[in-house]
Amino acid sequence: MNASSRERIAAFHAAYIRCIGADHLEAWPAFFAERCHYVVTTADNRREGLAAGLIWADSRAMLQDRISALRHANVYERHRYRHIVGQPFVVGDTPEGTHAETPFMVARIMQDGTTDLFCTGLYDDRFDLSGEQPLLLSRQVICDSSRIDTLLAIPL
Repeated sequence: MNASSRERIAAFHAAYIRCIGADHLEAWPAFFAERCHYVVTTADNRREGLAAGLIWADSRAMLQDRISALRHANVYERHRYRHIVGQPFVVGDTPEGTHAETPFMVARIMQDGTTDLFCTGLYDDRFDLSGEQPLLLSRQVICDSSRIDTLLAIPL
């Protein structure tokens, strides 16, 4: 296990969750490579080998479209997320990039101040660490629960 890879990935997560928590969502797609894969799924679906996700994108442009729709087209009650992430575990380097797994918890804060545990799970990631800033080549957001609130608007 390469400590510098783990440190770079941990710093990446700090910037990633800060971006989402501060509602700088237009900057969120820049954490991904141009050709990337982002899916939000459940542990049950992953275990069953089901490829479809609650959210599915295969390029940075699709992620940018998602944020544009979130800002200009979607109708939902305003809220924000607060992420807590664990330490990344670097599984290893593969031809598809550096493989890391990181547990997370997300609280959802509604406009009226109500705060609920929204989601727990695991980021299963492939990173390109060759540049100055790490980029996600692939992120599978694997939610522990199969019960997903219909208000999955903001990226996890």
